[in-house]
Amino acid sequence: MSDAVLPLVGPLVTLRAPGPADLDPLVAILDEPEVSLWWVGYSPQRVRAEFIDAPDVARIIEVEGQTAGAMFVLRGEDPEYPTTVMHLFIGTVFRGRRIGEEALALAIRSEFAEGITRVTLDPNVNNPGAIRSYERLGFQRVGVLRDYQVRPGGALEDALLLDLTRSDFPDGPPLPSRD
Repeated sequence: MSDAVLPLVGPLVTLRAPGPADLDPLVAILDEPEVSLWWVGYSPQRVRAEFIDAPDVARIIEVEGQTAGAMFVLRGEDPEYPTTVMHLFIGTVFRGRRIGEEALALAIRSEFAEGITRVTLDPNVNNPGAIRSYERLGFQRVGVLRDYQVRPGGALEDALLLDLTRSDFPDGPPLPSRD
């Protein structure tokens, strides 16, 4: 996703480039038990390096002027395989409003407009809430990535590979309804 298309604005969510003011809110969100369970080991230094100092791949998910979470948009470089991998997290106070789904839909629409044909996600198989949310958006199960994620203490856990293609939604997935 190029900076030329940012910000991306939906009914509730704005996706924008990160800035220094996002550091403390992101550190606080990544320290929440329900977030840190899946996003392990994020010190302020790591947040700065991976989000604040990486505006080419990091996107801030903003809701009503507040930093609600963030996402990585990792576009492959091989034109023969126009795929983008995305990862995201949302603060617990923002959950239950389909904010993550709207953020993904906005980012996917932008990627498809720029020629990407597939977006993949790889949530931990033990994160059914995230998986339900992604499937509600239209992602399909591709398979299980065995021993994919190293967990605290060194245990390995599987991830579920999900994808959504431009042939599923030529213009990108619809934004979630607010019913």
